[in-house]
Amino acid sequence: MRRIVSPSLLALAACLQLTLASVAAHAESIALGMPTPRPAVNSTPAKGMVAAANPLAVEAGLRVLRDGGGAVDAAVAIQAVLGLVEPQSSGLGGGSFLVFYDAKTGKVTAYDGREKAPSGAGPDMFMGPDGKPLPFVRAVLSGRATGVPGAVAMLAQAQKEHGKLAWSALFSDAEKLAADGFVVSPRLAGMIVSRAPQANAPDAVKYFTKPDGTRYRAGDVLKNPAYAETVRRIATEGPSALYEGPLAQAIVDRVHEGELPGSISLEDLKSYKPRSADALCRPWKVYSVCVPNPQSSGLAVIQALQMLEHTDIGKRGPTDPVAWTMLAQAERVMYADRDRYVGDPSYVTVPVKGLLDPKYVAQRAKLITQTAGEAPPFGHPKGAPKVGVDVTKEPGGTTHLVVVDPQGNVVSMTTTVESIFGSGRMVGGFFLNNQMTDFSFSPKEKDGAPAANAVAAGKRPRSSMAPTIVLDRKGKFLAAIGSPGGNAILSYNLKAMVGLFYWNLNMQQAVSLPNIVARGDTFSGDADLFGPAMLAALNARGVPLKVGQLETSGLQGVIVRPNGVLEGGADPRREGVAKGL
Repeated sequence: MRRIVSPSLLALAACLQLTLASVAAHAESIALGMPTPRPAVNSTPAKGMVAAANPLAVEAGLRVLRDGGGAVDAAVAIQAVLGLVEPQSSGLGGGSFLVFYDAKTGKVTAYDGREKAPSGAGPDMFMGPDGKPLPFVRAVLSGRATGVPGAVAMLAQAQKEHGKLAWSALFSDAEKLAADGFVVSPRLAGMIVSRAPQANAPDAVKYFTKPDGTRYRAGDVLKNPAYAETVRRIATEGPSALYEGPLAQAIVDRVHEGELPGSISLEDLKSYKPRSADALCRPWKVYSVCVPNPQSSGLAVIQALQMLEHTDIGKRGPTDPVAWTMLAQAERVMYADRDRYVGDPSYVTVPVKGLLDPKYVAQRAKLITQTAGEAPPFGHPKGAPKVGVDVTKEPGGTTHLVVVDPQGNVVSMTTTVESIFGSGRMVGGFFLNNQMTDFSFSPKEKDGAPAANAVAAGKRPRSSMAPTIVLDRKGKFLAAIGSPGGNAILSYNLKAMVGLFYWNLNMQQAVSLPNIVARGDTFSGDADLFGPAMLAALNARGVPLKVGQLETSGLQGVIVRPNGVLEGGADPRREGVAKGL
């Protein structure tokens, strides 16, 4: 499968080379005992900041903040715009995880808007008549691929609890852009003409084809009156506009069409309920790292960070191949445990305490060596159930956003339609997710042990989405970060955290660092951006880095510096920006 890259690859390469050059200068200054310069990039006095994957979405969030809205209000507006201008990544027909920091109470809450399997779903729904898993492309394009969407319901709950503006005031930017038209970005244009099967599905072809029969290109103005009507109704009627009535019926009708029809019912949509709970927060260094609870895989990032505390990765720095080898080894251990044990806790036992127990972490950290060998096996933490081999495929079609409002409240949110343009099917101007293919296609191991991420009615598939908030030693907000990337999300988040807190980089440098994704015996990432000397050194240490998977990182982050300045970073691999209020 070829990697989809934006037309600005050369600019990206130059940016990353500049980043590595600045990192090298940073490392040299430390070695010489010199003070480390910290460029004031994407920084602003502490009035508020938005970081998201499209400038139009960022402006929508800033508009809400200027109007007196809070972080969650802005997140609603940003999601509404992203679903229009970046439909390959997220939308009203998808799901998301949101972590919220309340500046008044210091409490961190995790909201779970993950899609759920319809009541008619079963463990064999992606198995063919020959007893083997269906081809992935066939499954993705089918009605069975779509789960009950959760993003809108989750945002409505979070906004009801923490919003400051009326719900109806949060969709005007999306409605206007949809009705008047928006300029197609280079990245969206690339996705439109990509080889992704969803981009060539009938609904996508119809939407992205101009009257003259050609596809929309970068710079063209694309209108979506159906989307304008949808967000107008959601603004007026609330989330019930999506989960009941004509839109709900249209969703049901669309997923029941074609070969391998889905089973979503009106009752499935009407009964969807998001989850909320205290975020999963654990100590690391002098900080507290907070992520969503399983079935999010955020705990894996915490485990990897805690394992790295048993190494000298911080002393080595980002110009040392041993440091990158250690990072890769930590990732391999992280994925071995995550792939084995994480699933929907309402259906399987997820040994969270055991996986993050200090003694277990220290034991697993011994597998982080300076030379990579055989893939590390999964461990046996306390409380671990017997679960089978997982064969989940999780391609990328995701985005991340961060909002800090003037009162200091923070949203870190990762949101998705699962793959590029979801299932390729549209209703009301938006794409439906293919989140059901995030389940393991094979429900059982040969000995009959069930996969932790096997399909079940009402179950939510495991997710790599891991929006993160970091608190300082006093429990105050310090940083928020997250990324899209399918399974590689965990590696991308981990890399950025290592860059920020071990290598003392600024946010832009941290998110711009080359990526390395190590899972099992596969090492992928920015092989074309590391440089030949680093690639040779990594290869010599058993890390033969190859060009990465389909979806690149799209890290967005904000950190508070000691002088109170907000410093943001947006991944140069995508089109996002971090902009202050």
